[in-house]
Formats: sequence, structure tokens, C-alpha cells
Amino acid sequence: MRQDDEEGAPLSPEELERRLRAIGAERYHSLHPFHRLLHGGKLTKGQVQAWALNRYYYQASIPRKDASLLARLPTPELRREWRRRLVDHDGDGVTPGGVERWLKLTDGLGLDRGYVTSLAGLLPATRFAVDAYVAFVQERSVLEAVASSLTELFSPAIISERVEGMLRSYDFVSPDTLAYFTPRLTQAPQDSAFALAYVKREARTRAEQELVLGALRFKCDLLWAQLDALHFAYVEPRLPPPGAFRPEGM
Repeated sequence: MRQDDEEGAPLSPEELERRLRAIGAERYHSLHPFHRLLHGGKLTKGQVQAWALNRYYYQASIPRKDASLLARLPTPELRREWRRRLVDHDGDGVTPGGVERWLKLTDGLGLDRGYVTSLAGLLPATRFAVDAYVAFVQERSVLEAVASSLTELFSPAIISERVEGMLRSYDFVSPDTLAYFTPRLTQAPQDSAFALAYVKREARTRAEQELVLGALRFKCDLLWAQLDALHFAYVEPRLPPPGAFRPEGM
């Protein structure tokens, strides 16, 4: 962030939103080559397994980062909002949440559930990126923590593309395997609408607005970094690090 940006006149809420959406258009991980291969049916089953296994750690860590933010929120209204997100991901003891639905995906891909949840096959870069996200939400301001969730502005498009492409291209997936994604088509817009309204209202100075923009760039970068690691390990040059998951025949 440049000094002149910090000290400049505040952006209008509309201009702040425009700049946030521009970050997504430039940096969201839907643009990554690995996702294009995944959605285009160009990956092997083992490569899809590697993606699902590594992504599990991200999905399982979302409730941890949301719980850490919940503890710092100052009003009942904000806490109720973030408590709903915890239920969406952890479930309520009756209806499965997103973490359980992701395990249904890894089950459907033929991965042993105990192996997935053990994290034994995780790429180091996945662990570092996800842990950095949890730490960011724990350590930065509430404003930045909320802003880091704004990648959900862009997720419905990638979800639709992913489900359509994978069902069309891979005979080893089914609508039941991909059941994680259906609720996210309504949950993500609800989540992002709340977070967007919050940052537009609460980021009043130019410096605060630059922090919001920086938080979204950070989140896009760590999502991109996870796919960089997958691409390097399983696509090109296919060099998974010691101890990481190795698909059959690799």
C-alpha cells in the first residue's frame, strides 16, 4: 500500500466495491491453469483425488477461522451472522455441514476417509497457505478478517462451472459426489452480501479501505498458491514432496 493511497480521500462505497470486484476479476483462482484443467476434464482421477484431498484441509479450517473471528465480534447481530457460518460448515448435529459433505466427495473419489482426515498426504504448501489464512483472521483487525471472506463474491460462478464441467467430463463423479456445492450456491451469495455491506459501511477512511483491498488480495493469493502447489506436484513437473499423497501408478 502506497503512502499516498493511505492518505488520499476516501473512496465512495461504490468505488470501493468496484475495486474489490476488479481484484476478483484479476486474481481469483478460477483463472488458474489447474482449475481450467479440472473443469475441462483434462485431469486423471489421481489428480482430482489430490485436489480434493488437499482442499479438505482448507474446508476443515474454515470453521476454525470463523470461530476465532466470532469471539472478537462486538455485537449480537454480528455474532449471529458468523455463528450461522459455523453451522453451515460444521452442521448442527442433524443436518451435515460443508466439511462432512466434502468428505462425501473424497469418499466418492475412492480416498480412505481416515487418510484424508489424518492430513498425512497433505502438500506442505497447502498446510502453510491455509494456516496463514487462519492466522490472518486471528491476528488482523475485524475489518480485515471480514474482508478476507469476500472471495465468496466470485465463488458461485466457479461452482457452477466446476459442477457442470466435472459431471460432463469424469465418469467417476456423480451429482451425489458433488453434493457439497449445491448449498454453496445460496450460502456464498448470502455470506458475501453481508460481508460486502459491512466493509462498505465500516471502512470509512482511505487507509481502512486500502486494508480491505489488501485483505482480499491476500485471500486470492493464498488460494492461488494452493493451486500452484497442486500443479507443480501433480501436473507439471509431477514432483510431489516426500510424504505427500501419490496417486496409483505415479
